[in-house]
Amino acid sequence: MTAFELPARRRIFLMRHGDVTYFDDSGRAIDPETVPLNTHGLMQARSAGAAFAADGVRLDRVIVSGLPRTVQTAQQVLAAIGQHIELEVWPEWQEIRAGRLADLPPDRIEAAFLGAFDGVVAETTRFLGGETIGELLDRTLPPLARLREDPSWETVLLVLHGGVNRALLSHAIAAGGRAFFGHLAQATGCINALDVGTEPGDWVVRMLNYSPPTPLFRDVRHTTLEMLYSQYLRYRRS
Repeated sequence: MTAFELPARRRIFLMRHGDVTYFDDSGRAIDPETVPLNTHGLMQARSAGAAFAADGVRLDRVIVSGLPRTVQTAQQVLAAIGQHIELEVWPEWQEIRAGRLADLPPDRIEAAFLGAFDGVVAETTRFLGGETIGELLDRTLPPLARLREDPSWETVLLVLHGGVNRALLSHAIAAGGRAFFGHLAQATGCINALDVGTEPGDWVVRMLNYSPPTPLFRDVRHTTLEMLYSQYLRYRRS
């Protein structure tokens, strides 16, 4: 009998950035390209960093999308761990791109908000009239393959976005396949843990949507996009 060798796998920690405020007190929309973490988001990022530190995690690389909310989150995590690592910016992992709501017929706005992350989503589905799910996968999966092909790291932290995280997690859950499971919750500041082997389909989904400040989500029943749509309606009425 041939001796069994345990597979060699590496760890990807995948985070969503901490909480941000997309509408100000007057109801005005804030540019999602520049919006920073709010007070709650900073606390979430620090809590995530404390969780890494408590478990003795050491990171080889930290990759962000480049949008300020991902950069700030990564900085807070590294400060808590006590590591000094230069952040790598991979803009291919910026959030799914929305269109202009003003260009959508009023009777299609609710579906545009909620449909893109509803169940198993077709690749032709557009997010708020902008990028399709297929285009998101075309943009986000090749850099993931490139990262896996690089042997220089053992543990990497990616700090990205809700839609992008769903694309990467769906790929892992489908064992390297092409899918988009919109109903995968990604709380702001959450941590996912994925282990990758040498074969394209060798994925182990170790942990999903762990949120250190509120790990049981006791009072949470709504999705991020449901909450954003509710805020948008209040903005429209003001």
